[in-house]
Amino acid sequence: MNFKVRRCLLSAIIFFTITNSASSQTTKTTENLNQIWLGYFNQTQLSNKWGLWGDFHLRTKDDFTNDLSQTILRVGLTYYLNQQTKLTAGYAYVTIYPADNHKQVSQPEHRPWQQIQWHNNYKRLRMMQWVRLEERFKRKIQDDSTLAPGYNFNYRIRYNIFLAFPLSKNAFAKNSLAFVVNDELHVNFGKEIVYNYFDQNRFFLGFAYYINPLLNVQLGYMNLFQQLAAGNKYKNINAIRLFVYHNIDLRKR
Repeated sequence: MNFKVRRCLLSAIIFFTITNSASSQTTKTTENLNQIWLGYFNQTQLSNKWGLWGDFHLRTKDDFTNDLSQTILRVGLTYYLNQQTKLTAGYAYVTIYPADNHKQVSQPEHRPWQQIQWHNNYKRLRMMQWVRLEERFKRKIQDDSTLAPGYNFNYRIRYNIFLAFPLSKNAFAKNSLAFVVNDELHVNFGKEIVYNYFDQNRFFLGFAYYINPLLNVQLGYMNLFQQLAAGNKYKNINAIRLFVYHNIDLRKR
């Protein structure tokens, strides 16, 4: 595909996204929130080819400590193409705590997911990327206090890139420190998606402390900008994010 064709395709995608987002409504409103995001990620390698994935999340709603907005439990089975590239498929259960359109009841979501993840490790840089596909089954809402039968469904694809730059002489070793940058783009698609093909973008800046090469704690600031289903409503979230990343290797040596 030559440069002119790529440029035309990119222009068409941008135009399509903008016009669809703006077509239905002209008045836009943005809700600003302050949250805390806590998370634990575990990848356990069982053999040269197989491993397990698990991550768990707790997120507050506003003013950093006011109520809960969401919890997530995610598990998966991983196949290692090699030590740099792996495939994972799994399931996540999400609880969305009382919100604007269901003020008295929590909304469950079932989320099968599939992912390819790859790593590039250098002496003074660690880079991780993944592309994840999710199938989202969100329980329908009848009114403020009642869930309805059935589920709304859509697909979502996510691209995540993570960069770590060592600040210590003993890069990524025990008791070392690194500066980290992370960005993740979410895009919706499916027949029930009308206005918000763009779902959200998460941008994070912070620091990682390596307790050892397989266990690190990351703390920093994240900005999340999200377009809601109506198309003219947005969320801008400023969050303190504390994540723990834990790798376990159970292979026989």
